[in-house]
Amino acid sequence: MNPLLLFVFVLAIFLGLELITKVPSQLHTPLMSGSNAISGITIVGAIVAAGEGGVVPTLLGTIAVAAATINVIGGYMVTERMLGMFKTGKDR
Repeated sequence: MNPLLLFVFVLAIFLGLELITKVPSQLHTPLMSGSNAISGITIVGAIVAAGEGGVVPTLLGTIAVAAATINVIGGYMVTERMLGMFKTGKDR
């Protein structure tokens, strides 16, 4: 396995946890819609990592694709629900 890929993977875990814990809970929903684009980029990177060959990169890439896909779908669902709260009676 390429040590650089492992380093980027571990760095992304720590950076993601650090960033998420610093965001106030009131901002999580609005930021979710913006993070969908970032998760799309994550999916592309995970597909590249999964194609590196070997068991470990393929396994980690597959897990990353699944997690990022769940994040994108959940983000769009939360955004749709949040926008639905702003609709008036005639818009529904």
